[in-house]
This record gives sequence, C-alpha cells and structure tokens, in this order.
Amino acid sequence: MKLSHFAPQIAAFVLTGLLPIVVFAADAAPDEGVSGEDLTAASERIRQTGAQLRDDLKKARARLEARKAMEAQQEAERQRQEELVRQRALEEKQQRAAEQERARREAAARAAQAERQRQAALRAKQQEAAEQAAAKARAAQALKAARESVGVRAFADDRPTARDRAAEALRKARESTGVKAFGD
Repeated sequence: MKLSHFAPQIAAFVLTGLLPIVVFAADAAPDEGVSGEDLTAASERIRQTGAQLRDDLKKARARLEARKAMEAQQEAERQRQEELVRQRALEEKQQRAAEQERARREAAARAAQAERQRQAALRAKQQEAAEQAAAKARAAQALKAARESVGVRAFADDRPTARDRAAEALRKARESTGVKAFGD
C-alpha cells in the first residue's frame, strides 16, 4: 500500500494545522497591515510546521513499513508453520498407509501359511486313510489266500461252539470219575 493513497488526507491535515497560525497572525494586527517581521515569523512557523509534518510523515511511513514488514514476516512464519503441519500430516498419513500395508501383507502371509498347513494336514490324513485302506485290503487278501489254501487251516475258526464245549466238559467229567458215575 503506497502513501499516495493517503496524500489527500495528509494535505487536509497540514492545512488544518496551518489554519490556527494564519488566524493568529490575522488577529495580532487587525488594524495594521501585516509587517515583514510578522510575515517572516509566520512563514518561519509554517516552514517549521511543514518540516515537523514531513518528519511526522516520515516516521509514520517508517512505522507503516515496519508494520508491513512485521506482518509479512508473521505471514511468512504462519505459512511456514502451516507447511510444516501439512508435511507432518502427510508423513503420518504415509506412515499409517505403510503400516496398514505391512499389516495386510503379514495377515495375508499368515493366512497363506495356515492354508498350507491345513492342506498338508489334509494330505497327511488322506495318505494315512489310504495307507490304512491298503493295509486292510492286503490283510483281507492274505486272509482270503490263507483260507483258500489247501492243507493247513491256519486261520480256521478255532472258537468252540456251545455244543463243542458241552461235549468237552462231559468227556473230561467221565475221564475223571469213570464211566459208572454217569451211567447211560
């Protein structure tokens, strides 16, 4: 913002400041003409007032420039802080995304490992069932082959029936006491 915007206000202020001097000079000699000394004193006073106004204006300009510089510095600092906050937020967001991706990969790896273990257990169970079925089939075939073989009845049903047990018990009883005890 340039001071040319304030130029009409400054001129009005200067003229307002000079008005009491002119009025005072006019009141001092109402009947007489204005003397050279009065004019010199008034012009000196006007010159001093003008110089004072220029000094005040310079000081005001300096204050305005200093305030603008301070505001610009504060704005730059605010923007820098906002940029830092934005950078931190971006870094945190990227870090969260990386952590989520890592957690997702770990979960997928654990799921894949669990699936491999489940598949291995299933294959082992299937293999064990197949081995048991094969063993049963071999045993059944061996039993069948043994039963069909001529000669020794290796796997015959050796369990005596109830009739056989009763006959055996009767035979043992006769042998122990003799024939007379159990007469027919």
